[in-house]
Amino acid sequence: MLTLLSMLMGRIRMLALNRGLQLIRALEAIPEQMEKVLAQNERIKKIALKYASAEDFFFLGRLYNFPVALEGALKLKEISYVHAEGYPAAEMKHGPIAMIDEKTPTVIIIPSGTLYEKTFSNLEEIKARSGPVIALATEDNARIASKVEDVIFLPQTLEPLFPLLAVIPVQLLAYHIAVARGCDVDKPRNLAKSVTVE
Repeated sequence: MLTLLSMLMGRIRMLALNRGLQLIRALEAIPEQMEKVLAQNERIKKIALKYASAEDFFFLGRLYNFPVALEGALKLKEISYVHAEGYPAAEMKHGPIAMIDEKTPTVIIIPSGTLYEKTFSNLEEIKARSGPVIALATEDNARIASKVEDVIFLPQTLEPLFPLLAVIPVQLLAYHIAVARGCDVDKPRNLAKSVTVE
């Protein structure tokens, strides 16, 4: 809905018709693409089980995907009680890099596109410090699998719409980690009341 509202405002002001049509077509493909992501649930569960005992996580994303990193960290904290931080990948060197080690997994959202090489550079910084990496990458990325411990491939879409697909695996990772740790995902401690009482 927010994308459609943004497109309306863009068309009123400056968004070209061709770009608007391109966004509409990409939006129409999103439900089917989401089904493809959801079909990877068992794979995502296996990855989650591999890291379920970790006590700290980083989530990194750039531009449109920084909010996905924040959402991934928030969900993991909320339902599994694992310390997690979401950061803009461009800011990783300003502090968070000091926390990277072999016990701290990083979920990095790295779609193909304008910021791919810069994000890949962040990935290499993490690997240089022996940090395990779970990458969320687009299906056309043949290079990534040899560089990370685990990769979840997502369908190709326009950059502004990639978060609609990337948010699914970060939420599923949080869910499966929480279940593996014996947490009640339907009644997170300290949260159940705060969402039902003003």
